[in-house]
Amino acid sequence: MLAGGTLAAIAIPEVMGYTSIAETPIASGLYTIIFPTIAFALFCSSRLLVVGADSATAAILAAGITGLGVAGLSPNTEEWLAWASLTALACALMLLVARILRLGFLGDFLSTAVLVGFLTGVGVQVLTEQIPTMLGLPDAQGHWLRQQWATLTDLADVNWRDAAFSFGTLAVIVACKRSAPSIPGAMVAVVLAIVASNYFDASAHGVSVVGAMTGGLPTPGLPSSVSLEQGIGVLSIAFSCFILIVSQSAATSRSYAMKRGERVNVNQDILGLSMANLTAGATGTFVVNGSPTKTEVLAEHHGRTQIANITMALCALGVALFATGLLEQMPLSVLATVVFLIGIGLVNVTGLRRIRAWRRSEFLIAATTAAVVVLVGVEQAVILGIALSIAELVRRQYQPARFVIDRDDAGNARYVQAKLGLQSAPGLLVFRYGADLFYANASRFTTEVEALVAATPDPLHWMVLDCSSINDIDYSAGEALSGLVDYVHAHNIHFALTGLDPALTRVLTEYGVYGKIRPDRIFSSADEVFAAYQQGSADGNQPRM
Repeated sequence: MLAGGTLAAIAIPEVMGYTSIAETPIASGLYTIIFPTIAFALFCSSRLLVVGADSATAAILAAGITGLGVAGLSPNTEEWLAWASLTALACALMLLVARILRLGFLGDFLSTAVLVGFLTGVGVQVLTEQIPTMLGLPDAQGHWLRQQWATLTDLADVNWRDAAFSFGTLAVIVACKRSAPSIPGAMVAVVLAIVASNYFDASAHGVSVVGAMTGGLPTPGLPSSVSLEQGIGVLSIAFSCFILIVSQSAATSRSYAMKRGERVNVNQDILGLSMANLTAGATGTFVVNGSPTKTEVLAEHHGRTQIANITMALCALGVALFATGLLEQMPLSVLATVVFLIGIGLVNVTGLRRIRAWRRSEFLIAATTAAVVVLVGVEQAVILGIALSIAELVRRQYQPARFVIDRDDAGNARYVQAKLGLQSAPGLLVFRYGADLFYANASRFTTEVEALVAATPDPLHWMVLDCSSINDIDYSAGEALSGLVDYVHAHNIHFALTGLDPALTRVLTEYGVYGKIRPDRIFSSADEVFAAYQQGSADGNQPRM
């Protein structure tokens, strides 16, 4: 409960700030961590995952609703919020279907590189969007580059009173983080800003403030009329949110469960997320997601169960019922600064550097995803991220590691990158292929093996395929492999197999490949291959086909 109270102090200003991204009324941010959080706590598997408003899904939501092109629809209105609630209901339905069909694995189709790039792009977009409000400038319109140019050209018109609140908030949060990390700097900054705003009557001196807020319990509401085209548009927004929710929530819950030596049921968490979004849609707020930042706060303050999250929800309910009047004089620049710092936190420079150091191809994917978020849009980035993740998987399967196995002077197996002219021993070629065989790489595989066979400097007796890294072979690849066996046999060379598992043995038997190979040319390991080949050489018996 203590951890939940601390989490509330950090989460309340954070979720209120997220409304500037979702472009919904400020009170709706509070509502994301009340009833949706309680609904998730009742149905989830994770003991720690925190659910509420999230910057990434808020960005998808705002971009998507804008793209609906509904006549007269404006941000920060009840009608806009109604569309956001409808999107949450659609997302809840998709999550429920995913739970019924046990589709938790879908979250794996957004790789870590894509998530790092996506969240970095969202961070850049979020923090740059807050700068005009922090400086008291009008919001810039148009694409991202035009917005930045507009902000730069308007710097002469900075409202220094708004900017003073921004810099003060920034100083308080950074000071607390460095000197007293246990103190919720965002809440301290918000309270001090409200006190200062009331004392100096900031709104009368040109400081933009929150203004009148609708307090009390949330009021459910949906758009009064929805056309078929608009309804389909909501489904596309909800699907983008759905993919991100499953990916981000699953990664977060698994990560913290592993650190604590616990197990988590992703499909059960999907049910909890479905109920949370159903509750969000039914209580007049927007899409909710598993939050890595809030979950980290709870972990740091020794939260142990969902009781902490229910405590946070009750604290937020108390603010919604009794304290909204106090928030009316809060400068908008203060909330913008809170969100600005959240945006900085999303820009994962360390993660990008690690990806770049370990795998440049995935770094390019992360950088491309981030650029698309900033320059094109978040929905497009989600779709691109899925496509790039799958494309990278296919690329690795298409061009896997390929080795010729030989032995060193001590008799130990040695893996040498395959190239023309290599052989394992005079008359012997043991070839290891580092991926499953399927329709896309089957032709390349057979072409490479044929080239290796043709290029050996000594007449070849045995061509051995090491299947230790092959778990499955589809029908197209099975046909190609059958043709390869015929090709090798046509050149009076024995085709042998090693490293087969029972499942692959069954597949090769069904395809008729297994029956083409002599039983005494099926081995369990490369060492067994070398022993059998040396024995045949010692006996002077290397029969040709």
